[in-house]
Amino acid sequence: MNLHHVTGTTDGLVAPVLVTAFDGWIDAAGAASSVAEHLAGDATTLATFEPDLLYDYRSRRPVLDVVDGELRHLMWPELAMRRLRVDGRDVLLLHGPEPDFRWRELGGDVQRLALEAGVVQWVTLGAIPAATPHTRPTPVFATASREGLLKPGIQKGPEGLLRVPAACISVIEMSAVEGGIPAVGFYAQVPPYVGGPYAPATIALLEAVGDHLDIAMPLGALPEEASTQRAGLDAAVSAQDETRAMVEQLESQQPGTDDSIPSGDELASEIERYLRGQEGPGSSR
Repeated sequence: MNLHHVTGTTDGLVAPVLVTAFDGWIDAAGAASSVAEHLAGDATTLATFEPDLLYDYRSRRPVLDVVDGELRHLMWPELAMRRLRVDGRDVLLLHGPEPDFRWRELGGDVQRLALEAGVVQWVTLGAIPAATPHTRPTPVFATASREGLLKPGIQKGPEGLLRVPAACISVIEMSAVEGGIPAVGFYAQVPPYVGGPYAPATIALLEAVGDHLDIAMPLGALPEEASTQRAGLDAAVSAQDETRAMVEQLESQQPGTDDSIPSGDELASEIERYLRGQEGPGSSR
C-alpha cells in the first residue's frame, strides 16, 4: 500500500537533488526544518503522505481553531514532497513532522518516488546540541554514503562511533542509498543553552547545501534575525553568571575556527545531556 498521494508532476525536472528535513528529533532549535520552511515558499507540491498512517495524534495533536465558540478548522500534521528551482537547479524538498509509524515502509515509498523523479543525490539536514558557544560561527559536520561525494576540505564526521537513538530521516536516507541514490548529510551544531529558533544554524545549513551544490541559497531576512538573536543571547548571558561561565568554558575549548569536528563520544555525551534536560537554561530542540 502506498503511503502517498501524487498531487503534481515531475515533468521537466533535470537531475534533481532531494533535500530532506524533519521537524522533531535531530532538529535542535528547529534549524533544519527552518531551512525547509524558508525554501518552501516558492515550491509546488508533488506528493503528500497519509497522516492517519504515520502519526500518533496524541503525541502530535492536530491544531484546532475555535472561533466564537464554534469549531472551525483542523490543521493536521503534513508530510509532503515539493519541487522548486534554486539558482537554476531543480530541487525536491521532503519536509514535515517526524513520523511516528511505518518508518521502513515510508522509506521504500520515498525511495520509489525519488527514483521515479530521477533524483541524482540525496541531502539530509539536521541539527544537534553540541558543546559550542553562540559567539563563534556555527559548526557543521557532514556525512556521506561513500567517499568522494563531499568536496575537498569538508570534513566527514564525527570521528569514532556515535551511537544515538535513530531518527526517521536517517532510516529514509538509508533506504534511498539502498536504491542507488548517493547521499550526504549536513548537521549544524547548536549551543546547548539556546532556546527557540536559532537563525545562525539555519544559515549555516543553507550555506553548506549551497556550497555543496554550487548554487546560491537565498537567505532573505535570516541574517537580520541572526543579528537580533545574537544581541538577545549576549544580553541574557551577561545577566546570568552561570550561563556566562558556561559560555566562557565553551569558548576556551574551541580552537578558534569553525571547522573542528567533535568525536562521536563528545557528541553522544551532549545528546544524552540534551535528552535528560540538563543542557542549561532553555531547550535547543
